[in-house]
Amino acid sequence: MINVIAIITAKPGKLPEVLEAFRANMAAVHAEKGCIEYAPVTDTPGMGKFQTPIGPDAFMVVEKWATKEDLMAHAAAPHMAAYGAKVKDLLADRVIHVLSPA
Repeated sequence: MINVIAIITAKPGKLPEVLEAFRANMAAVHAEKGCIEYAPVTDTPGMGKFQTPIGPDAFMVVEKWATKEDLMAHAAAPHMAAYGAKVKDLLADRVIHVLSPA
């Protein structure tokens, strides 16, 4: 299994637009071969010093893929290219961590 944590930071005030585009693309991603999990998450309020916040203009994507090949196909999928084009001018930063079980 391959795990991915992507940290997506929108330009100030653009997070709702980015999340709307992300959610519109989720059904296509969930239908992909090997997709086990693909979901956006944001900070949980009220966690105090225990939490390291990702910030008000950011969200993380938690992904699980059956194989490396499935993840690579996902990255090259036409609907991902379309999503990327739709949000590229709305993003301040994007960091992707591809992880294997330890």
